[in-house]
Amino acid sequence: MSLAADRTEIENKTAPPAFDVSALGLQIKDEVLKFVLSAKVDESGRVFQVGDGVARVIGLENAVSGELLEFESGVTGIAMNLETDNIAVVLLGKDSGVNEGDFVMRTGRVAHIPVGDALLGRVVNALGEQIDQKGAILTPFTRQIERTAPGVLARKSVDKPLLTGIKAIDAMVPIGRGQRQLIIGDRQTGKTAIAIDTILNQRGQDVNCVYVAIGQKNSTVARIVNILTEYDAMRYTTVVAAGAAEAAPLQYLAPYSGCAVAEYWMEQGKDVLIVFDDLSKHAVAYRAMSLLMQRPPGREAYPGDVFYLHSRLLERAGRLTEAHGGGSITALPIIETLGGDMSAYIPTNVISITDGQIYLEAESFNAGIRPAINPGLSVSRVGGAAQTKAMKRIAAPIRTELAQYRELASFAQFSSDLDKDTRDRLRHGERIVEVLKQPQYKPIALEHEILILLAVTRHLTDAVRVEDIADFARELVAWFGLWHTALLDELRQGFALGAELEEKILAEIERFRAGRAAKA
Repeated sequence: MSLAADRTEIENKTAPPAFDVSALGLQIKDEVLKFVLSAKVDESGRVFQVGDGVARVIGLENAVSGELLEFESGVTGIAMNLETDNIAVVLLGKDSGVNEGDFVMRTGRVAHIPVGDALLGRVVNALGEQIDQKGAILTPFTRQIERTAPGVLARKSVDKPLLTGIKAIDAMVPIGRGQRQLIIGDRQTGKTAIAIDTILNQRGQDVNCVYVAIGQKNSTVARIVNILTEYDAMRYTTVVAAGAAEAAPLQYLAPYSGCAVAEYWMEQGKDVLIVFDDLSKHAVAYRAMSLLMQRPPGREAYPGDVFYLHSRLLERAGRLTEAHGGGSITALPIIETLGGDMSAYIPTNVISITDGQIYLEAESFNAGIRPAINPGLSVSRVGGAAQTKAMKRIAAPIRTELAQYRELASFAQFSSDLDKDTRDRLRHGERIVEVLKQPQYKPIALEHEILILLAVTRHLTDAVRVEDIADFARELVAWFGLWHTALLDELRQGFALGAELEEKILAEIERFRAGRAAKA
């Protein structure tokens, strides 16, 4: 091959490929048409005053109420007071790192909390951050801490019982799934004990539980978590804690955070029980925040919107229609009274929001009647709709007989000459009171409650000594569990207690009583 031919071949191999200028022009034109000129605007302001967990910010003219704001030090806060020339921001953390002149940025979002099954068995703070040292909470789901309550058309009537395992409550002040039942009483009268027993009784009932501790000591919260763990209740329970040492804004957020956790399960079609312990401390935390933000105080130094504080929380509880998921949130708010005063500002507010109350009195508690429920002041506005037919039939006379006993007992102490009818009523009332006593952390199954209450209401315990009533009830339940499981199964299924079934049970109770008396 000649030298010229070799050069021609080499040039052909190394020559650049033909370039289509028209295609390049079309590609450039297409990219130009796709380009959209947009400006990203970050609105920022500055801190001009800070102290006591509240910062005042200028320059954020477009901030909205409830929006999260981020400070230069990394601390976040919530915009609360939107005034003409500044914004009052409550800090979700210590204010020691926030200084006058620091930049503040809008985030464009409101407070969220992680939700989902990953929170079961965990203890978190008001922001959903783990505080139980069990590692990060891994869940893809979040919800707004504050949300609008479901509307009327999304709700359905409450007709399914939420059993507490406490005889006095299930008989006289029944609670339904989707109900808001207030627990109210003085300090150290057993309010939290009732709530914890109710959580323990949900084991195996397909009910998730949320316990919100507001303003409690950390040692108290740890003790409650240990109890729930010991009785295998933490596996279906989430604890949201804002302790007494936490800032007021975190105590303010805690119940709304707990409600957001519960709402996720409700909208999945599940039944949820949530306990707010307690809303008295919640109101105090809100009052502290409001006074620091210079909101005008009203009655008892609370701001005028304190009713809305609890109404927008408790209205989120309820039972949804099937079209909206069919789940429910049952709320048990707790309120602490001073000297039994139910007419104070916060108690009357919450009483008017809820569907009934369980009133615990210190006098009964100190007398050894526990739970110390006052049957006269305790009421359930759902009533018999939240009871099984068998329980409704048996429990009907208990409240009346207790009221008669309390009235007769107050007069009998001044007289020693009583007729036979009065003595019989007193004897029967004493045994009802004794039967309704119950040790802590010992919830009772529904069929056992019905069995015990049937025995006392049909006067089959009148011949038993008062001090032997507890043993009688325990042995009766054990005896039926050993020899008459079929009868207990019929009671457990919630059918109406017909005359035939009642006669069978009463005959067996009489047989047990006779055998017990013969052994004695």
